[in-house]
Amino acid sequence: QVQLVESGGGLVQPGGSLRLSCAASGFTFSTYAMIWYRQAPGKEREMVAQIGTSAGRANYADSVKGRFTISRDNAKNTVYLQMNSLKPEDTAVYYCRAIGRNSYWGQGTQVTVSS
Repeated sequence: QVQLVESGGGLVQPGGSLRLSCAASGFTFSTYAMIWYRQAPGKEREMVAQIGTSAGRANYADSVKGRFTISRDNAKNTVYLQMNSLKPEDTAVYYCRAIGRNSYWGQGTQVTVSS
């Protein structure tokens, strides 16, 4: 059974940090590119960061460049999103997605940036 389980969301003050994790199971994680998306209320889902099967290749949305870092640990079947200097506009539900032979989505984790 394929599963992508996000964790690490929560409430944080502006300027703070969070690290999201997405634990994968049920497929060959190392052969899939991994992507973090987010969706704010009333807005479309947008790509935040993506990383290839090789951990060295990553791309970011302009809105998060220099603040967010995506990484993966193929030995742990986990992808991470380190989020620093958080802003209220980063508030959203964050989803991870695996793309390869198939496409899989996690259930999402809420991130709220507010004072």
